[in-house]
Amino acid sequence: MAKILIVEDSPVDQLLIQRLLVRPGWVSQIASDGKEALELVNKLRPDIVITDLQMPVMDGLELVKSIRANDASLPIVLVTGKGSEQTAIDALRCGATTYSPKSQLSTDLVSTVEQVLEMAQRMNYSHDSNFFPAPKAHAVVLKNDLKLIGPTIENMQANLPAWSDRDRLQIGMALDEALVNAMHHGNLDVDSSMREGDETNYYELIRSRQSKRPWGDRKVRVEFEFSDQHICIQVSDEGKGFDPTSVPDPRTPENLHRVCGRGLFLIRNFMDQVAHNSVGNQITMTKLRQSTEA
Repeated sequence: MAKILIVEDSPVDQLLIQRLLVRPGWVSQIASDGKEALELVNKLRPDIVITDLQMPVMDGLELVKSIRANDASLPIVLVTGKGSEQTAIDALRCGATTYSPKSQLSTDLVSTVEQVLEMAQRMNYSHDSNFFPAPKAHAVVLKNDLKLIGPTIENMQANLPAWSDRDRLQIGMALDEALVNAMHHGNLDVDSSMREGDETNYYELIRSRQSKRPWGDRKVRVEFEFSDQHICIQVSDEGKGFDPTSVPDPRTPENLHRVCGRGLFLIRNFMDQVAHNSVGNQITMTKLRQSTEA
């Protein structure tokens, strides 16, 4: 049973979010502000927190900071609305896991929660205090099948035993978004703008192209380099690519209200260095481990 804590001061939005999250195996609890949420985090031990940003007593940013001071692994999903853009960016930098635009909750929230819960479950592992004395590398080649992403991320996270849970969760989210982009937008050439609003046509086109040439024959290559102080991940697809310089900066506040572009937004916020090749069908992401982190 997945326990979900909803932090929202508006009774109307409380009801909306709670109704959206009525799913087999999920149970939700509501807190009206950040202070009440902290009490319920300690009492209920939820599996995920979904929080608004603009609230009385304690806002969403302060809630994220307070949770992260005591728990590095609890996933936190932000509900972003007009006027909360900079607060959301600050909250992501302080350790929030991802976000769902308030204007698109009905079509986006459930899939976002599913993604984060799966990511958190794959972080269960046996800690190993041994560091890698030298960089270690390996590579995998994937078909355009989302079921392959979870095991790939699990394998990657198992190679980061000394890293903090916060970093491991955010690196996992960045890799997940990069792989989805490579499979769907790169190899299958499905425009991400189709996700705005009703996503039915978006997923129907994906299913259709998975079994058709040339799209279905294309592969995704993932290369990893690990050490005790860094991870470098390179994701390459066989699509036609795009011009990276033509993409609007996904970190600008207005993009927080769109599902389209969220992947690149999270990648650039969670990783220390992000670069595309000139063709636009390869992304390289690097994260440095902070020596002061547990």
